[in-house]
Amino acid sequence: MQNHANFMKEERQAMLLATLQREGKLLASEWSERLNVSEDTVRRDLRELARQQKLQRVHGGALPRSKPMAAYTARQRHEPAAKNAIGQAAATLVQDGQLIFIDGGTTTLQLASHLPEELHATVVTNGPAVAVALAMHPFVEVIVLGGKLYKLAQVTVGAAALNEMKNFHADVCFVGLCSIHPQVGLSVEDFEEAHIKRAMIASSAEVAGLVIAEHLGTALQYVVAPTKALTYLITDGTAEDAGLEAYRALGVTVIKAKT
Repeated sequence: MQNHANFMKEERQAMLLATLQREGKLLASEWSERLNVSEDTVRRDLRELARQQKLQRVHGGALPRSKPMAAYTARQRHEPAAKNAIGQAAATLVQDGQLIFIDGGTTTLQLASHLPEELHATVVTNGPAVAVALAMHPFVEVIVLGGKLYKLAQVTVGAAALNEMKNFHADVCFVGLCSIHPQVGLSVEDFEEAHIKRAMIASSAEVAGLVIAEHLGTALQYVVAPTKALTYLITDGTAEDAGLEAYRALGVTVIKAKT
């Protein structure tokens, strides 16, 4: 039997990452026993992997991490079929006469593009691209939140946007999710964007989270809200049913869009 204590650091870290991919979580105490090394050694490995953005550290261990956010144009080219299907499914939740929050993002942009031309509604958004997509809808009033432009995500953030949101109570809110985990909740990698999403959710009667399958079961550093804050979780058809049960158990209605 091989002595795990003699594993090189690179071998240990490869095993840790393989476990995260296979099991979706990792406990430092458990891996200390498996590898016959101290918990400090495991924690050092986790810290190094976290610095490389290969995992997200949490209390007692680690979770899979979403890939670092790419530029907006690059994200538009990523999983276009899945995002289109999610946007189409999300659009069926919208009704005439509603006030709707639509978060900025490439998946929520697909929602905007699928809203029917005859829709009568008010849309409040922090996404300039979402506003432009709705500009030709004759019966949709579009309100764009001001503030500082977070260029990477192409959304407005900051105190001005938060202050404006105090004027609205939405019937339904659509937020794009780059990371969600049943226990950790909704999370993002930008502090100010977390505040905007949190305010949208708090000011809405219903909340729909839009997420491609690869971001399910992952975590990032800034927590927005618990998973149970969602009314609906809309994902694409490649999401595994077994993994979605944890969200249903929290009372969230899961919608798998056909791709």
